[in-house]
Formats: sequence, structure tokens, C-alpha cells
Amino acid sequence: MRTAKEDTGIIAARALARQVRMSPKKVREVVRCLPGRLAGEALDYLCLIPRKSAFYAAKTLRSAMANADVRGLSGRDLWIKEAVVEQGLVMKRFIPAARGSAHPIRRRSSRIRFVLAEKLED
Repeated sequence: MRTAKEDTGIIAARALARQVRMSPKKVREVVRCLPGRLAGEALDYLCLIPRKSAFYAAKTLRSAMANADVRGLSGRDLWIKEAVVEQGLVMKRFIPAARGSAHPIRRRSSRIRFVLAEKLED
């Protein structure tokens, strides 16, 4: 049985996309299934999903893989340790409504973060 210390792996690369103009809920639906996969396999998976959120997630994952390549590691052979989507800034707008009133609109943005690590040998 592995301990928590063994499962951590060595962090090889990170990438963070800020101010992605999509709600975090929509991006989380795509990113939720990625932790634990190989980065190359996850990138292929994201390219098959016909959603705007998959495009932004794939772009961020490519950036993390490129960061690993700069450090001298093969980005496709690393596994995804963390794939986190956080709430970004919220732009508050108002739309005119009946009888001179106004309804608020919240335009949400996201932050997408990937952490890649080396797979530990069994």
C-alpha cells in the first residue's frame, strides 16, 4: 500500500491561465476527469471535446507541457497531479428591465491551473 508521501511525485511543471471568460462551473465539467492521467493522453482527450472550455483547458495544459520541456523533461510522459478551476474576477453589469428597473448580470471568469509531476515507479 502506498502512503500519501509516495503518491505526491516530483512536481515537474505548472501552468496557470487567468481571466478565462467562462464560468468556472462550465470549465470544471471538462477538467474534472483529468487528474491522474498522462498529460499526452489528457491533451488528446481534450482535443476531442467540442466545447469552448476544452479549448482553454487544452491551451493551459500545452503551456504546462512546454514548461516541462524547458526544464528538460518530456511533457507528454508526465502525469497530471492537479487540475484545478477557481473563480476569477466577476464583472457586474445591469440590463434594463420593466418599469424602469434593472436586473443584475454577473459575467464570471475562471482561473485554470495544471500541475504536472513525474510518475513514480512501482
